[in-house]
Amino acid sequence: MLTVLGVTVSPGLLERWVDWLAPDEQPFFLTKKQASQWGLPVDDVREPTAEQRDTYRTYYVDRKAARISWLDEATYADLPKATRAALVRAQVSHGRDAVPTVRGWSSVLDARQQADGHRFVWWKSLLPDADVVLPPIVSRDLGPSRHAEVRTWPAELPRARELAGTFPDGSGPNCFGTVMAACGVDGAQEVWMQREPFEQWLAGHTTPGGRDDAPGTVFVWRDAGQAVQHTAITLGDGWMLHKPSQSWMSPRKVRTVGEVKRSTRTAGWRLQRRSVGL
Repeated sequence: MLTVLGVTVSPGLLERWVDWLAPDEQPFFLTKKQASQWGLPVDDVREPTAEQRDTYRTYYVDRKAARISWLDEATYADLPKATRAALVRAQVSHGRDAVPTVRGWSSVLDARQQADGHRFVWWKSLLPDADVVLPPIVSRDLGPSRHAEVRTWPAELPRARELAGTFPDGSGPNCFGTVMAACGVDGAQEVWMQREPFEQWLAGHTTPGGRDDAPGTVFVWRDAGQAVQHTAITLGDGWMLHKPSQSWMSPRKVRTVGEVKRSTRTAGWRLQRRSVGL
């Protein structure tokens, strides 16, 4: 069984990862001028799926690149090579993700002929060895879950042990839902929990203050406008449970209190502590 970030990945989940990294059709972002110059069809009505938004990090794409051309591999391959090269370079310039360097993957595959020889995009034809390619992509910028090192799980957090060291079934499940689910809120771990219901839960089930070394302390990071940005919960003995993001690549994981603090440190954010009614 494949293990990624200390988490077991089933064959079925690995297959879904392949679909999410390399869908049959993927979005290419263009300016109006680029779409016209390269003669590419655009569909500005069709929205990326939640998984595609996180694969390509569309929330970081330059707003000037408002045209979207949806291409499958065959259509992409039929484009003149000069157009493919310009198209791929444009994705890098516009801020779209999943446009890796040829050099970075040269030990696994040869993608020099796909576009400009320096960058390429993922298609399923490049993923026959998904168990080799997907782990480093999913592990990028993340430390492993250390749930196997936890000796004592707090009985007061009824679902923490069940959640720790698991990947979601897709994009959406986030830090808010993970903390709420660990405290016993049914189904919270399966949805994209919004700020408002999390704030309501926080107000109704926690009180100000808490100890970092005791189970049930909810860490809440807020920005300068007091909007909640991230949350995590202590398990005791120096451990915390959190989910770094809503992405399908982000597992529900256990890290030390210090590790979570360091990884979440962001300019303008301030940390508050609250205690659940244990």
